[in-house]
Amino acid sequence: MTELEVFEDESRRSFLQQVSSASAAALTMGAPSVFADESEKVEQPRPTADACIILWMAGGMAAPETFDPKHYEPFQEGLEVEKIISTFPAIDTSVDGLQISEGLENVAQVMDRATLIRSAYQADLGNILHSRHQYHWHTGYVPPQTVAAPHIGAWMSRLLGPRNEVIPPFINIGQRLEGVGESEELKAFTTAGFLGTEFGPFNLPYPEEAARSVRPPKGMTAARFRKRYDVLKKMIEARADRNVASDYHIQSMLKSVENAHKLLSSDDRNAFDLTLESEDVQKKYDTGRFGRGCLLARRLVEAGARFIEVTTEYVPFFQFDTHENGHTTLARMKQEIDQPIAQLVRDLEERDLLDRTLIVIASEFSRDMIIEGVPGSSARDQSRAKTDVLKEMKHYGLHRHFTGGTSVVMFGGGMKQGFVYGKTADERPCIAVENPVSITDLHATIYKAMGISPRTGLNVERRPFYVTKDGQGKPVNSLFS
Repeated sequence: MTELEVFEDESRRSFLQQVSSASAAALTMGAPSVFADESEKVEQPRPTADACIILWMAGGMAAPETFDPKHYEPFQEGLEVEKIISTFPAIDTSVDGLQISEGLENVAQVMDRATLIRSAYQADLGNILHSRHQYHWHTGYVPPQTVAAPHIGAWMSRLLGPRNEVIPPFINIGQRLEGVGESEELKAFTTAGFLGTEFGPFNLPYPEEAARSVRPPKGMTAARFRKRYDVLKKMIEARADRNVASDYHIQSMLKSVENAHKLLSSDDRNAFDLTLESEDVQKKYDTGRFGRGCLLARRLVEAGARFIEVTTEYVPFFQFDTHENGHTTLARMKQEIDQPIAQLVRDLEERDLLDRTLIVIASEFSRDMIIEGVPGSSARDQSRAKTDVLKEMKHYGLHRHFTGGTSVVMFGGGMKQGFVYGKTADERPCIAVENPVSITDLHATIYKAMGISPRTGLNVERRPFYVTKDGQGKPVNSLFS
């Protein structure tokens, strides 16, 4: 095991110890209640979107290589790395004067439907670990917490409910939670937390197999399926007799099982079957699991899903987690994401669904060639391609975690079109220098689009817990059309 792997293993273990205690506590607490005090009730905004799709670029998507291109230098042996900010040239888009990175030609043609935030940034969380930053982005809270913080999708499921009572309101596509590195860390935030199992995600790691997930086993009759459900219900109820979980969480588990039974018994489950699309449509999305996930997301939004996350999947040192061979890896990743993202936007637009569907492209942080964290940070350098000059192709790319400035792209859902917000510095360090947007305020913006005030909260063991950190999130109102 390398020194880096030892460091990350120790940090992950500490993270899991912090989170697991909160998760265990969540099962024994009572039901969270809506604020009872009239003075704490808040007025909910008028929603501009009915559904939300997060396109999660797991592992740290480098803004200078995607939506915020900077000074470009082609690979040349002996080139000093400090001269390199982007390893791809910029290309024009459908918006006059707006450029993004080469390799995103299809996305470039739909940027006239997009709001591009170039000044998002991440908090300094000490050790720059994917687990901590992913937890922070998806829940709005930094671990450890005294309670298990719900995923943003779980909040929407709890507060807004389903658009179609048969379709799960919170669906997670593309991320394996078993058999991959850091699976326990991923489970820590891919959950409804204290809200209960009923509002948790329906996980579909392989979109092409989604149809199988919503069908009873082959040969099982409806009566036999119902009998199996009744046995499972009794097993869950037995846990209450042993005081393993609170009555609230027992009921939440029972409701989640009942919801699964409804889905497996409904014709709406056909929305999960990608083979019902024409071969031509399937081909447009078939760039890999992420592409097929985008097609599944489109079908599920049509069927009435409330919140969907489609991920390129986080596996340490793969995909956007580029600690070496950054340029080569990004070229491959762009081939996987470019066509499906653009096609998803076009398809929703053609079906008159884009205006009421908020699509968000985001990642846990950006990347830089030489800076880890932000200037002056004591964060440990985790690059595997440490060199002052380029010696071979594996050195060419952005291999360090950068939290000072990144990009977020939004389509539809009431956002402006062909609009750019904020700016990062043109020269290193490429920190947000104009209209910085924190994760807290980004969440507030997403929640506002969905008709949820960032001050919304629940009482958890007589303490308020808000959808945004301490209820302080402020929507970026200038993004709305």
